[in-house]
Amino acid sequence: MRLILLGPPGAGKGTQAQRLVEKHGIPQLSTGDMLRAAVQAGTEVGKRAKAVMDAGELVSDAIVNAIVAERIDQPDCAKGFILDGYPRTLVQADAVEAMLAERGIALDTVIELVVDDKALVGRIVKRAEDAKAAGQPVRKDDNPEVFEERLREYYKKTAPLTGYYYAKGKLKTVDGMASIDAVTAEIGKVLAAAVK
Repeated sequence: MRLILLGPPGAGKGTQAQRLVEKHGIPQLSTGDMLRAAVQAGTEVGKRAKAVMDAGELVSDAIVNAIVAERIDQPDCAKGFILDGYPRTLVQADAVEAMLAERGIALDTVIELVVDDKALVGRIVKRAEDAKAAGQPVRKDDNPEVFEERLREYYKKTAPLTGYYYAKGKLKTVDGMASIDAVTAEIGKVLAAAVK
């Protein structure tokens, strides 16, 4: 099972990805984690990424795409994987298509968690309050101003992917405002239909 989770920051992609990992035994591939792992492992592409990050610059699409390609060739991805937070742009989406085609594999589905932006900001504020109350560190992006900037960035660059995958007949939407369990159940139904 190979799938992409789409949705703005705070939509619950990470939570749902973790549940899918537990249920299906396939890895969640997050570009941040993959970048750190490649840098730590000192792979060729990891060295290129490290040089760019050390210079305080953003890692290019070419480097991110190479890291994803390297990662999906790992044995734990043989049964499938969940792409979370990647692709972020149409250029990256084209790269995913090419990389899968090269390997003779296809994407099963793309699930978009549809959410209400105003409620999302409230969700983020609550997440920060819950973390504080539990004595845990508050994520730096759990600040309404920072979050709203990330939301604008998402709609500018990533939201066009919904049309891209819809045109390919791959896009399925799930109400991300439902309870966590209801979202999990709905994703389960989508996946059951997609991998028949």
